[in-house]
Amino acid sequence: MEKIKVGMLGIGNIGRGTYQALYMNQKKIADTTGLDIEIVKILNRHPEKDRGIDIPKEKYTKDVDDILNDPEISIVVELIGGIEPATTYMARALENGKSVVTANKAAIAANGKMLAELAQKHHVLLRFEAAVAGGIPILTSLTTALLSNEFSSVHGILNGTTNYILTQMEENGKNYADVLREAQAKGFAEADPTADVEGIDAANKLSILISLIFGLGVGPKQIPTQGITQIGSEDIAFARDFGYRIKLLASAREENGEVAASVEPSLIPESHPLANVRNEFNAVFITGNAVDNLMFYGRGAGPLPTGSAVMGDVIGVARKWEKDSAYDIVPQLRYDADLRFIGEGSNKYYVRMTAEDIPGVMGKITTILGAHGISIETAIQRPAKNSGSEDGVSRAPLVPLIFIFANVDKTIVSDALDDLVENKCVRSVETVMRVAD
Repeated sequence: MEKIKVGMLGIGNIGRGTYQALYMNQKKIADTTGLDIEIVKILNRHPEKDRGIDIPKEKYTKDVDDILNDPEISIVVELIGGIEPATTYMARALENGKSVVTANKAAIAANGKMLAELAQKHHVLLRFEAAVAGGIPILTSLTTALLSNEFSSVHGILNGTTNYILTQMEENGKNYADVLREAQAKGFAEADPTADVEGIDAANKLSILISLIFGLGVGPKQIPTQGITQIGSEDIAFARDFGYRIKLLASAREENGEVAASVEPSLIPESHPLANVRNEFNAVFITGNAVDNLMFYGRGAGPLPTGSAVMGDVIGVARKWEKDSAYDIVPQLRYDADLRFIGEGSNKYYVRMTAEDIPGVMGKITTILGAHGISIETAIQRPAKNSGSEDGVSRAPLVPLIFIFANVDKTIVSDALDDLVENKCVRSVETVMRVAD
């Protein structure tokens, strides 16, 4: 039986899950593949730390060169996270003729083209299934079984932290701050949740999907991105009244040679499959010209689901290595399409604002919106939020106004809302969200 030696960089949560995914099913993997896959060395800067898993201490090393320069190791699994030094380590492994498997969405989104070119040059493989949606095999499906399709769109709930928070806010009436603390206590959110709640994590993943689906290089910083921190209980209630649920949606679509993409809180019709993705689960919804609509659903994070995806890549690479065909003639990441990226593009938008309840205010608002070329599909005024006094001074009551705008560019929406505030037609604009019909 062919022995495949693997070196692993990092033994955090995903590293532990990867190690477990191999050794809990090692006999089944060997019986199915005819390969004896063994993790022989693990980069662990703090071997004295209890990792909650039984690993022979002789497998640990503090020196990355013990893995990158070992001629017997044919596959390097990078699970450090972050852009550096992870990118440098992966590049060195590829240059040394080792295939690389990673779960690192930030490094692939930022440096995937360079790493793919190195893999090509040195006739080895670069695989990163676990970098998008954890245990969901979306990337493998796109690059194998679905390769004959031309895709027109991809929409995904790609971050379990934000989906958990929004689900709990909707179903249990909790506020954002309380749910975030709960998510951190359960391990669904990091101590510093910025990358999750501000949409950065989802933008990294969407960048990778755009490359695979459309063959277009769009960096995560190019993608218009907005997080969930502005979403309040009022928005969730109003969305429900309109027949929608709010999700942090990562979307990209191609039409007439142009690709539009964004990561932002969006109103999704309750009838859509993505609307029913709850808590920490992820889902990816794609539309192809042969398969029509498909949705991939499952746990988008967690040590074992993500470790399962990592090991799936390792096994795939090992099978090619054993057949002496271990390199990509055409790399998975593509940047060759003759398409133009146009940012967020044109969409419907939900807008919640507060105005004084005085005669003519709605007319002034609609006049200014019309001057900016904005068509209104829905306009609703809710009951007053106060008694009409403020700091002891008699004032007109404040009323919530909710609009849904027909398809329009986000820049036009922003200019119109600034105009409304400047002309004192509205007191404040609370929320702007895409409506994903």
